[in-house]
Amino acid sequence: MGKSISVAELRQQLVNPAAVVVDVRPIAAYNGWRLQQEARGGHIPGAIACPLSWASAIDADEFRTALAAKGITPERTIVIYGYTAGDAAMAAKKLAELGYEHVLTYDAGFATWAADPNLPLVHLPRYEKLVHPEWVRRLVNDEQPESYAGDGYALFHVNFGVPEEYAQEHIPGAMYLDSNALETDDTWNRRSAQELEAALLAHGISCDKTVVLYGRDSNPTMDLAHPGRWAGQIAAARVAAILMYAGVKDVRLLDGGFDAWLAAAYPTEREGRQPTPVTAFGAPIPSRPDYIIDLEEAKALLADAGGELVSIRSWPEFIGQTSGYHYIGPVGRIAGSVWGNCGSDAYHMQHYRNVDNTMREYHEIEANWRSAGITGDKRIAFYCGTGWRASEAFFYAYLLGWDRVAVYDGGWFEWSRDPANPIETGIPAGMVAA
Repeated sequence: MGKSISVAELRQQLVNPAAVVVDVRPIAAYNGWRLQQEARGGHIPGAIACPLSWASAIDADEFRTALAAKGITPERTIVIYGYTAGDAAMAAKKLAELGYEHVLTYDAGFATWAADPNLPLVHLPRYEKLVHPEWVRRLVNDEQPESYAGDGYALFHVNFGVPEEYAQEHIPGAMYLDSNALETDDTWNRRSAQELEAALLAHGISCDKTVVLYGRDSNPTMDLAHPGRWAGQIAAARVAAILMYAGVKDVRLLDGGFDAWLAAAYPTEREGRQPTPVTAFGAPIPSRPDYIIDLEEAKALLADAGGELVSIRSWPEFIGQTSGYHYIGPVGRIAGSVWGNCGSDAYHMQHYRNVDNTMREYHEIEANWRSAGITGDKRIAFYCGTGWRASEAFFYAYLLGWDRVAVYDGGWFEWSRDPANPIETGIPAGMVAA
């Protein structure tokens, strides 16, 4: 059990370079949601997110590795806070079992800190666009969740060509959205403005409607003929980017997707829900053309000292060991692009997600990007093979409050088809093997 400390002592530890402050509340609370009606949402500046639930979700060795990756190591002083003293005590006990000896707890809890307007808090700038399971539960039960104006919503279970997944089970009230409705089946680029308008109207989507998206990840492997069909949360992010490009003003993504809903033990249904078509979108399509760029804009960005074209691909893809896809032959990367990573392969985003598949702590994402020269003051466009992984990175950058971000829609698929487009392979100068 850790020694309990006061607010004043906690403030001292915040400037102690040998200490690390750990927030063990759910990641949604850390991001900014007021899960227990606290006066203010967010987290204590400098605190690291490590939800208590992670300790039971993975084995001890994996948890120890996850802690170390966050700088939570036994030689440092660890300061823990949660919603209650009990939360902090449970986390302190778990750390003691792993050999941590220098543990302090702030037993007054987060609500006490949040109640004092003179104490600082920070949050993910656009946290309200990354919703959590309880928020969705309240939405579908007409309980007016935080930040929802009540002007109408549409909830979609998203994937690529697997309606049977939706039919098996889905969140009550959700409708099905096949990503093929918004992408062509030859280039996987977004469809024309006219085609997008027709698809959105058919799905009951207007520019002023709140649209909530989620997918289900089933750990796809390259042994499958169509691995992307089982990478539902990436598909949901892809749809989010296209809807934002079209002009939907309020697009939200369920953090952790359908798996997070199941982990919360909320009910599911099998009943199919059909959208009610609308007759007008309410704005020109695209209303935000800056959110998706094409080949010539990508080339211009490469030549712009104030911009970066960022590869959201695995290391083997980036250095040219594999194309990453069954249907793409050429290997390599766009010459001049920088590596933003993704995870293990074309259908996983571990680099951007926590152990429970939620969005990785946003400070860590921003720090990783900063180390590669990817910063919010630049014009940034993300690319991958065909836009899916790039869309997830784009959405996270948007959540960070970055306003000059885009997806290069054609990605490696388009770029590599023209021999005149310069490519690179191998490890770039100054980098070491990942």
